[in-house]
Amino acid sequence: MTTVTINILNPKAKKLLQELEELKLISICDTSKNNFLEIVNKLRAKAEKNPPSFESITKEVESVRSTRHAQEGK
Repeated sequence: MTTVTINILNPKAKKLLQELEELKLISICDTSKNNFLEIVNKLRAKAEKNPPSFESITKEVESVRSTRHAQEGK
């Protein structure tokens, strides 16, 4: 499957794309909503309630680094 982004300049083109979707030749996904920003906002809201301590962040970073170094050593 190949994914492309198309900017529709003429409303007639949108109708053609919808007809292709009805024929099950293409699938249309609306990407006007920014999911990344939505996820970031959720994470920020959680962090405001219970922010991680510097020690817990350091511990997690060290854990990931040690795992990564162990995998590179194989």
